[in-house]
Formats: sequence, C-alpha cells, structure tokens
Amino acid sequence: MDIKALIKEMTLEEKAGLCSGLDFWHTKPVERLGVPAVMVSDGPHGLRKQDEQGDHLGINDSIKAVCMPAACATAASFDRDLIRRMGESIGDSCQHEKLSVVLGPAVNIKRSPLCGRNFEYLSEDPYLAGEMAAAYINGVQSRNVGVSIKHFAANNQEHRRMSSSSDADERTLREIYFPAFETAVKKARPWTVMCSYNKINGVYASQNHWLLTDVLRGEWGFDGYVMSDWGAVSDRVPGLAAGLDLEMPSSGGVNDKKIVQAVRSGELDEAVLDQAVERILTINYRYLENARPDTPWDQEADHLLSADIAGQCMVLLKNEGVLPLSETDDVAFIGEFAQKPRYQGGGSSHINSFKTTSALEAAKDLGLKVTYAQGYDVARDEATDENIAQAVAAARAAKVAVVFAGLPDAYESEGYDRADMAMPACQNRLIEAVAAANPNTVVVLHNGSPVEMPWLDKVKAVLEAYLGGQAVGLATVRVLYGQVNPSGHLAESFPVKLSDNPSYLYYGGEGDRTEYREGVFVGYRYYDKKDMPVLFPFGHGLSYTTFAYSDLRLSADAITDRDTLTVTVKAANTGSRRGQTVVQLYVGDVDSTALRPVRELKGFEKVELAPSESRDVTFTLDKRSFACWNDELHDWYVETGDFTIEVGQSSRAIDVRGTVHVTGTAMVKKHFTKDSIFMDIMSDPAAMQVVKPLLDGMGQMFGGGGSDGDSAITDDMGAAMVKYMPLRNVVSFSGGAVSEDVLNGLLQALNSL
Repeated sequence: MDIKALIKEMTLEEKAGLCSGLDFWHTKPVERLGVPAVMVSDGPHGLRKQDEQGDHLGINDSIKAVCMPAACATAASFDRDLIRRMGESIGDSCQHEKLSVVLGPAVNIKRSPLCGRNFEYLSEDPYLAGEMAAAYINGVQSRNVGVSIKHFAANNQEHRRMSSSSDADERTLREIYFPAFETAVKKARPWTVMCSYNKINGVYASQNHWLLTDVLRGEWGFDGYVMSDWGAVSDRVPGLAAGLDLEMPSSGGVNDKKIVQAVRSGELDEAVLDQAVERILTINYRYLENARPDTPWDQEADHLLSADIAGQCMVLLKNEGVLPLSETDDVAFIGEFAQKPRYQGGGSSHINSFKTTSALEAAKDLGLKVTYAQGYDVARDEATDENIAQAVAAARAAKVAVVFAGLPDAYESEGYDRADMAMPACQNRLIEAVAAANPNTVVVLHNGSPVEMPWLDKVKAVLEAYLGGQAVGLATVRVLYGQVNPSGHLAESFPVKLSDNPSYLYYGGEGDRTEYREGVFVGYRYYDKKDMPVLFPFGHGLSYTTFAYSDLRLSADAITDRDTLTVTVKAANTGSRRGQTVVQLYVGDVDSTALRPVRELKGFEKVELAPSESRDVTFTLDKRSFACWNDELHDWYVETGDFTIEVGQSSRAIDVRGTVHVTGTAMVKKHFTKDSIFMDIMSDPAAMQVVKPLLDGMGQMFGGGGSDGDSAITDDMGAAMVKYMPLRNVVSFSGGAVSEDVLNGLLQALNSL
C-alpha cells in the first residue's frame, strides 16, 4: 500500500477524521477510498473485546475470553521467555478476533502500594519492567498484531488521574519513570504508544511535545503512532502538533472540525496532519495486510497455559517446613477465595473469563483429602462468629490449614486508589483464629499490591499468588503440593507499614499537583539506602530447594564507559529438588558525588537446575549499567570511580561481590564563580593547581597554634573552614594581598580549563 499516495487523495476533512476514533473501539474508515476501519481492544492479560457501544471501563459485557495472570504476577516470574509465550497466545487471540492492537502492556512504576492500578503494572524497578514489557511485546507482535504500551508517562496514581500534574525533576523521570518505555521501544518496537491522562510538570501528556516528539521519537526512535488514553485529550490542536496522532474514543466530530479550522487558518501546518495520518494508516495496514482471522483460538489450551504461567509467578514468601503438602495429608482449605478465587483486577483490563478453576475444584479433581470452610463473606466483607467457629473446627481436624485470603475486588481497581495497605479486618481475624487452632497454618494471598501482615509470625508459610488469572486455583494447588516448585521473586518491596514507603508524605498530592519529592529513591532504592527493615525485600522468593552463587568473574578490573563488562557467576542447586532460581545482578557506585542508590538491578536470568547441578550465568554490562542522568549534560553520565558488582537472590541477599573501576569519558564542564567554595574547586585536579598558591596562604591564615591543643583553631578545623569558604572571601581575608582584579583573573583561568 502506497500510504503517501493515498493521503494525497484525501480531503482535509477525511484526514482530520482519521485522527479520532469512529466510536469507542474502531478507527474511522474512508469508504470513498476503500480505507477500512480497524478495531483495538483492551488487554493486557487477555482480551476484553466489546462492541462499538461498549464502554472503556467494562460496564457492558465483553466476549468470553481467557484471563491470563495480571502483570503484578507475571513480573514476579522474572522470566522473559514465559511472558513472551503469554504474548504469543494473546496475539493469536487478537488475530482470531480481528483486532489490530491490544492495549497494553502497562509499565508505570509502582511508586506507592496505594495505586489502585498496581495490579496492572509490572514493577517498582524500571529495568525489570522494561525487560518484561519488551518480551511481552515481542510475543504479541510476532503474530502481526500491535500493542499500545501505556501509560506514557508518570501515571502512578488513580487519584485525580485526569487532572493531576506529576511534578518531577528530569533525572527522576529519566532514571525511574522513562526507562521501561525506552527499553520497550528500543528492544521491541511497539506499534503504538498510549499517552497518559495526567500532566507532567504542568503540561498534559497528550500535548507534551518534549515527551511525545523530542524524547519518544527523537531520542528513542519510536516510529508508530501515539494514541490518547480514553478521554485524555485536553486541547486537540496543540496535542496533534505535539505528536498525539490518534484521539480515542470518538469526539463526535468536534475535534475533527477544530483540526480542519486550524489548518485553514494557518494555525496548524497541514504537513503535521499528514504525518499523523501516515503513522496511523501505516500501522493499520501493517495489520490488515497480515490479518489471519482463521487463526485458531483454543481457549481450553490457553486455560492450561494460564495455569502453567501462574505457577511460575507465585512467590513463596515464608516456609517453615510445612510446604510442600503431602497428598496423603488431611488439609483444610479455609476462606471464600478457595472456592471463588480473586484472580484479576477491576476496570478496563477486566476479562469476561470463559471458565475459572478454583483451588477447591482443582484439589477435588486431583483426589486430594481436602475439606472446606468459607471463613468469611467477600460480598459482605465480614466473618461471622459462625464462620470463624466452622473454620476453627476444620483447622483443628486437619494436619494443615490453608487460609485463602487477600483483597476483594472493591479494594483495588482502576479509577481510585487504596486507602491503606490493610487486608479486610475479618480476614486478619480469621487467620489469627485458624493459626491459634492449628500450628501448621499456611496463608495464600490473592492481591495485586503489597499488604500488611500482622499475623506473619503466627503462621508457618505464606504463598503470594497475586492475581493469577482464571486458572489460579489449579496453579495454587500444584505449588502447594510440590507438583510445581515455586520460583517467583518479588518485583516490588513489601514494606512493614505504609508510612515506611518513600512517597508516603507526598503521594496523592495537594489539589492537582503531585510532587515526586523522593526523586530516584523509589522502592528498594530507598529501603536499602536507609537500611530500613522491610517485610519482604525486592527480589525475594523461596523455593522447595536451595541455591547458592559463587565464583564471580569479571572480564576486567578496569574499563571505560565505552567498553562492556562481562560478569559470570556460578549458580548451584544445593538442595534435593529440581527448581528454578532467579540470578539477580546489582550495580552500585561506591563513592558518587550524585546521590545514588546503594544498588540497582542491571541484570537477571532465570535458571533451572537439578539437585547438585551448577551452571555459569553470564551478564553483559554497558555504559547505562553504570550511568546516572546528568542535568547539566542532559545525558547519561558515568562518574569515574569504583562500582560494586553484586549477585544475589534478592536486594538484601547478596551472595557474591566484586568491584570494577570505570573511567567516564564524558566531561562535565564546571563553571566557577566568586561564590564557588574551595572544596568544589579542589575536586578538580586541574583547578586545584590553579588555586594551590591561594590555598597555601589560606592554610597559614587558619593553621593551628601548635600541638598543645590550646589554640582556638586546630589544623583540622582550619582545613575544614577553608574547604567550605567561597572564593570571594580571599579578598576580604587576605588583608589586601589579593585584589578583585586578581580574583577575576583567577576565575578566568579556572573557567578556561
């Protein structure tokens, strides 16, 4: 298809019309020229395909489909191949249902446990989020169906999401909130990007030229089209000029007319409109020319795939020898979630599942010796005395009691944030009662975000199942009974309490302004820097076997930031069961002048090992692995110095460490003024030589009076005073020996280096 030639045949009105939807889910056709409409659909962990009368939040029913595990779960797999397989399956279902683009993945950073949409987001860590997103996108798009990676950018709360401004400095955006998008764009080339509702530093994302054109297209090379989140457009013409190509849903022709008027008045260059239309049609025809509506969609097979994926995502948080369960044991399943699992979140990602498998159903199908007590009523959010009594009786009669608990649908959803990190009081009460009745109590959690666990020290094991998709019950039973060895690791930190979270004081903001005052210290970057206790650290996950890492080897002791460093470590299964371990590599700057985290994830690999088996795992680190964003350079910068290379099983469980010296090749030119202090000048060797004569004189002026200790100023005190002294004081303190002209000459010499 010759897109440019096609556009030349279009009227101005037809071109403007193509830049907004036909309805909620379709792009506009141009019937006169034979240009068809295409359909997009919500995802990202399954299809929520609705007809054109459907709404974005899912009040109306969608087609029956397969609900895969949500992103809160899949990120915990740390498995690129696994999430790619999920993407391939979803891509096939899109082809079957004639969908050009599935809306997702959602890669916004988990800034706070309170965000109502955290279940749909991957991680608090931008490296992990980017890698997993790229794998998913490559899976979907291998089926010639596009994705819309979302929500670009800094959309980290639901509270006032359509009006609030996310106010953050550039370094924070570049290091925390942009990299997942950047990695996905560069590694997977998503067909579309969805801009977010919110403002960024006062400018709506939908009309932010720096965001949509300078960064996304100019720096990262994105070549698809940008669509709005549904209803995110504030001012359509500036948005189009900024790089927002497609407005969704339909504006009813209102904004189409504004575009036409802007072109005719000269306010908008028609070439900008043509470019937007070309981007949209290029993607639409990429799908249309490769459409395969005869692609089979075996929902039963995908249901089993969903169970396989969920089993690899579950995180064993605690285990004091009670798991795995034995098939011969009498086990009590307690809690309504055992019979009616919570397996997905609310809002635009809600799937109309064609079937579900509960843990109770799966256990009975396998012939396991399981009894059931409801324990609590989800709809009423209560546990009556009778519920508790029945649960306690079931627990006492069993060898092991398994309580299925977590957050009801109403507690976390798109559209609003959580009020706190607490589970329902009735469920906490139930767990306490069951644990008192049976010392072998296990808790299975169904939730999309961290929860407080006041009962943690009273139970023997905790299995974090997250929102594991429609087959979560089958996957849970497989893990509980050891048919699947748990291998998930937390993609987010679990703080002890909400007030420990670094965004606690500022989250939600004041009015329509939310300040990201914690900067780059999000999640484990904050907790590890403060050496603060956490309930469970980022990267944590237990197994029914044990692993150890040893023999760390670096390809060099010293490199420049233009080189790559190869890191190799030996991973060994030191236990008695086959299992998978997630080898995590962290990098830290030993002595940075910029405030930086203690460690940051820069590599991970999931490895399966038999008992006593060991294997080398290799990582390659480049400049970005060592760099931080420098606001003066407006670029990534490596400060010369030593960097730690740490490999472990979580951010708090480091097995081996090494050090490499990295020489930065970019220079940050310093500008000195009369107010510059000597310490900053002395940090530059060349500048130090210029001011050394002055320093010698200042040292004599503030030197101590000998070794008897009676002097008012000791040598150390004098040196400290000089270090913090601005250059201007040389004139007044020198008794006339240094004039203003001499000082100005000195500054000229310093700034010419």
